[in-house]
Amino acid sequence: MSDAPTNSPPHVLDPLQSQALQGLVSEGSWSLDEEDLGAYGADWTRQHPPRASMVLFPRSTQEVSNVVRYCGEHGIPLVPSGGRTGLSGGAVATSGEVVLSLEKMNHLGEVNTLSNTVRVQAGAVTEQVHQHCEPFGLTWPVDFASKGSSQVGGNIATNAGGVRVIRYGNTRNWVLGLTVVSGAGDILHINGELEKNNSGVDLRQLFIGSEGILGIVTEATLKLAPLPAPQDVMLFGFRDLAGVLSLFREARRSGFLLSAFEFFSDTCMTRVTEHRGLHNPLEPGAGYFALLEIEGASRDDLETWLGKVMDTVPMVDGTLAQTASQGQDLWQLREGISESLSATGTPYKNDISVPVSELEAFSTRMEALLGRDYPDWEMCPFGHIGDGNLHVNVMKPESMSSEVFLEHTHGIEKALFALVKEHRGSVSAEHGIGLLKRRWLGYCRSPEEIALMRGLKRVFDPAGILNPGKVLAPLEPAEAMMAP
Repeated sequence: MSDAPTNSPPHVLDPLQSQALQGLVSEGSWSLDEEDLGAYGADWTRQHPPRASMVLFPRSTQEVSNVVRYCGEHGIPLVPSGGRTGLSGGAVATSGEVVLSLEKMNHLGEVNTLSNTVRVQAGAVTEQVHQHCEPFGLTWPVDFASKGSSQVGGNIATNAGGVRVIRYGNTRNWVLGLTVVSGAGDILHINGELEKNNSGVDLRQLFIGSEGILGIVTEATLKLAPLPAPQDVMLFGFRDLAGVLSLFREARRSGFLLSAFEFFSDTCMTRVTEHRGLHNPLEPGAGYFALLEIEGASRDDLETWLGKVMDTVPMVDGTLAQTASQGQDLWQLREGISESLSATGTPYKNDISVPVSELEAFSTRMEALLGRDYPDWEMCPFGHIGDGNLHVNVMKPESMSSEVFLEHTHGIEKALFALVKEHRGSVSAEHGIGLLKRRWLGYCRSPEEIALMRGLKRVFDPAGILNPGKVLAPLEPAEAMMAP
């Protein structure tokens, strides 16, 4: 059975089904309250209004299995839900689905300092995992601005990236084992705590990044890393993006351990400083900013290198944090951007990536494209230069209606994603495909790849109940016109 398009009639949960589902979870672990249906049926995107029929809060893997099996037998669509911090509509219930929230499954197991692992349930909040491991000198090095509300299960389902991918890689690098409930209701215990397991196809990696369309992650054994050595944080201002990329080349050649290399525009700086009451420590005149974090360097070596790059790389100004507190202040300028854009206007967000080797050529062409076709629109780009991930935000003009704005942004998307395809990139670097990007999947995946993914969906979710409408759903007519 195929996933239903979002314009299909909403599923209606009859009273007997509702009562049966209530009996499959712990007492009181469900809700039909309209406020809960709206809150748990949505994520950080706001383009599709939530229309959930019920929210369930299972407290064990067995309860999840019971719910999934029942829903499969009765054709009831399910949307897995974590911290709901995604930006692609991957956790939105649009058509009467039952939302399965994992937030009650938040147990943090004992930190094993011999294997450097910890076993946690999927509803554990990312930042709480960090805090749980810190007393042992360890961390789960998956880190991003939404860590205070995102959950481990969602991180795994989207293969979350974040600000230190250049140092540690994506989530999939830091997951040893999984417990997953497949779309058929089967409980799979995959890989345990094994560092090495060459016994066939690694099913674990199929579920990481699959956005909940193959199965629901309920527990995970996480691989931990030592807490990083002291960090030096610095901020530089440049007149153009070419200056940022020039500094990136110098940083790559420096021999230092680079743990982050972020960039953002002056439009982002203006919005984040005004919204959060922060201070730009650099001299005026910069069009772009680069934030670097270098781990474990001696201060003498670092200052020698800084003197060299400030002489050789054209820049407006730069500063090196002298204390940890100053470093945190600089990081706020970067990590507060996404929230500030949404709080001060209506952004249309794109999350793209290209090979690092293509960054300079792609960025030059992207700037020319947007400047030519949309010269009067406010663009707020930021992102992770160090791993080729750019967040291209377009702000709605105050005088323009939301409907007209969204219509215009489709033109931006098509031109931008055609450029991404030409440079062998991805239309979604770290937020997944969800509902919002499914029309563009063919810009970064071949027909053969998509056919194989559909085959996996049929194997793991034979009734087609898991996260319907997401990633691989048949395109609606307007979407099909956009497809390559």
